[in-house]
Amino acid sequence: MTGQLLNNEEIVTQLDISHLVIEDDIPVDNFQSEEQQRLLVEPLYSSKAIPMPFLAAANVGLFYKLKGDPIVPDVWLSLGVQRPDDFSQRQNRSYFVWEFGKLPEVCIEIVSNLEGDELLLSKKSRLKGKTMAKKELYAQIGVRYYVVFDPLRQIQGADQMDGALLRVWSISPDGYPELTAPPGIRELGQSVWLNAASIGLTLWEGQFEEEVTRLWLRWCDREGRVIPTGAEGREIERQRAERLAERLRALGINPDEV
Repeated sequence: MTGQLLNNEEIVTQLDISHLVIEDDIPVDNFQSEEQQRLLVEPLYSSKAIPMPFLAAANVGLFYKLKGDPIVPDVWLSLGVQRPDDFSQRQNRSYFVWEFGKLPEVCIEIVSNLEGDELLLSKKSRLKGKTMAKKELYAQIGVRYYVVFDPLRQIQGADQMDGALLRVWSISPDGYPELTAPPGIRELGQSVWLNAASIGLTLWEGQFEEEVTRLWLRWCDREGRVIPTGAEGREIERQRAERLAERLRALGINPDEV
């Protein structure tokens, strides 16, 4: 929205975004990336690990300028904002920085191939005339935390992940220094705390929605404990209830009568 003051009255005009492509209907992700994206979005809402309001989304365009293409993080988290109710309005269907008044705090890229431009431009992107890798772009527009997760070790060169599975960069007065200590996060259970977002990230191995154990990126608390999904949270509560019932029975108390 833009405004002018004329004769003590505020005249508000709507920015014209009719030229912007906000939905292209092009499938871009594989099964692993799609599952990983859901594992990073759903727990934030089901666990209430961070206070409302906030927005977390996967593969939703981040429009940081009126002219030009958006950047589309695999997952982003923006604190202190809420989703508009009316999705029939185009300005409510993507993340327009001028509508929300701020950038997301966290943008996450999940490496699935060699063409993602997470840290360096691919040959294909250079041929298309691109001049800036995603890390440089996130730094330029001022995203607080930029996260790269490389679960299949796709970009492990010395000038990219350099053996790490997870690396995080953070805005500072000196540029975009790495928040994760060298050589990045390589082992299960290691975590990094994103102070301005009041949440952390950790590597976790386990089963999510299927009986196959995989490596995952998870949100965590300050002590590195993973933020549970809704299903995990219900299972934790069920187990607590069962333990309490057992203790009551040991005391001769029928838990069904309490």
